[in-house]
Formats: sequence, structure tokens, C-alpha cells
Amino acid sequence: MNNQTITRADLSQAVYEQVGLSRNESADLVETVLAEICKALQKGEMVKISSFGTFQVRSKRQRIGRNPKTGEEVPILPRRVLTFRASNVLKERINNEKHAED
Repeated sequence: MNNQTITRADLSQAVYEQVGLSRNESADLVETVLAEICKALQKGEMVKISSFGTFQVRSKRQRIGRNPKTGEEVPILPRRVLTFRASNVLKERINNEKHAED
């Protein structure tokens, strides 16, 4: 399995190569898409990308947790967490790719 990380620069390069925009326009396009996703999530909206997945912000209530070393009870403050649920199409693509490599 390859441990490469895809970066914004990699996404911009892919847009540049496949769409034909200039490098600057490609970078701006990637930044705009990511900024729109961030804005929607900050407002608490769900972001659903067809054939890819759904990003959602969930609110968690305060609860009591334990320090695993000492066993001491500690309050875990209320917070918002980001969740991602992959679409069935993405899951199938990942599983088919994995089996093709074996």
C-alpha cells in the first residue's frame, strides 16, 4: 500500500492537467471549492458530494470520561465534531481497487 498524501498542490496539478486551466486558475478553483465546503460546515450544514460521500458536523454533549493512566474522572466539554460517511460508490471503488492490487 502506498503511503503518499494528496495535497492541495496535487489537486491543483490534477485540475491543471485534466481541465486545462492555468496553474493559478487551477489553484484558485481548488481553494474556492475547499473554502465553500468549510463555510457550509461552519454554518452546520451537511455537505453531500455525489458518488463520494457526506460531511456533517455533529454536536456532542458534555460527558464524564476517565484518564486511562490514573482512572480519574474528567469532564469532556461539549463540542462539535466533523464526520465523514463514504458513499457506497466510493466504498465499491476502494474495495475493487484493493482486490485488483492483490
